[in-house]
Amino acid sequence: MDERIAEAIRRHLDTEGMLSCAAAFRVAEELRVEPLEVGRTADAIGVRLNRCQLGLFGYGAKAEGRHKIVRPAKVVEPGLAQAIQDGLSEGRLPCRVAWEIAGMLGIPKMEVSAAAEALGVRIVRCQLGAF
Repeated sequence: MDERIAEAIRRHLDTEGMLSCAAAFRVAEELRVEPLEVGRTADAIGVRLNRCQLGLFGYGAKAEGRHKIVRPAKVVEPGLAQAIQDGLSEGRLPCRVAWEIAGMLGIPKMEVSAAAEALGVRIVRCQLGAF
């Protein structure tokens, strides 16, 4: 385990002692390491991740069904639907590709995940290793 990463994680914890997705990516950027290294280190030191930037986890109790905030989009623009279809790997959309689509189309990341939900596409391979 890289102690530099562990210490940076500890500096970025929220008031509940968790590390948000956005903070984890800041740590990765600050230290010039892969986000997965940050996720693995967080796990190794017992820090839970929350507030996924795609809205998929960390927003409340999973047992109560409040863990994710993303909801299926009412309408999915054809260009976004095509980008999602083009980005599929084995029928699923990798997290990194969802982020790339958001950047390419200049839309919020959660808009991509809402569209994926509406299209029945599952987002997989969290860049932090959470799923």
